[in-house]
Amino acid sequence: MVDFSFLINKNVGFVGGGNMAQAIGLGLVKKGVIKPNNIWVSSRTEKTLSVWESVGINITFNNYEVVQNSDVIFLAVKPQMLDEALRTCKPPHHTTGKLFVSVIVGIPLDTLDEKLRAVDSFPKIIRSMPSTPMMVGEGITVYCSLRTNEEEECAINYLFSQLGLCEKIPESLMNSAGGLSGSGPAYAYMIIEALADGAVKKGIPRASATRFAAQVLVGAGKMVLETGKHPGLLKDEVCSPGGSTITGVHAMETGGVRAAMMNAVEAAVNKSNELTSLLGKK
Repeated sequence: MVDFSFLINKNVGFVGGGNMAQAIGLGLVKKGVIKPNNIWVSSRTEKTLSVWESVGINITFNNYEVVQNSDVIFLAVKPQMLDEALRTCKPPHHTTGKLFVSVIVGIPLDTLDEKLRAVDSFPKIIRSMPSTPMMVGEGITVYCSLRTNEEEECAINYLFSQLGLCEKIPESLMNSAGGLSGSGPAYAYMIIEALADGAVKKGIPRASATRFAAQVLVGAGKMVLETGKHPGLLKDEVCSPGGSTITGVHAMETGGVRAAMMNAVEAAVNKSNELTSLLGKK
């Protein structure tokens, strides 16, 4: 059994303080897993840093300061900004063996390793694909690793697991998983909006319709996770012969909803593969 109490006193850094970094960092603070004064965040804008500063987190415009003061460093910049971010992370003397956790889409482990050698002579690397619902403790993170030991992997798994589901997978499946877990919340928001629109059309006030639609997805998701039943079986259990629900299901099938969802995941995966192919050559 790994003792995770040591994480309370570890310093965690974020190079880049935008939406994904906030979902992780602020989510961990909210859960009480990491103390605000043990977090360092760098960003290019005062507006972004002010979000972190408001909860007592250390802020800086200097990426190097984050690396210098942190035991675990999350890389949370846009892919095209990584080279510049690492250039400004470079310390006067190389660090050795720090743990870097990338949440950057598309960049494979071998490319991360090559780039991080400018900052650390023996970087330990986690490549992850998290999702923004981590902010409310209901995210999904998939990850793969390079040069990490069991304790480090368990620690990162523990951190991500505090904010939702977390699973290690082969790197070859990262983009495929991300097309569902990383992009999926956007699809879910569209479904919530569409369901609410349907209810509004039939007279339900907008605020109530949105709450009801959101709870439909929350409840359905929990039913799948907690019962272990196939979603098709759970769907069948709601559909009475000749009833209103099966009539609605038929309308969805006629509209091609199932194919649209499958196509959305496939399109996101294909785009991620393109990015990986491009970024992996740089």
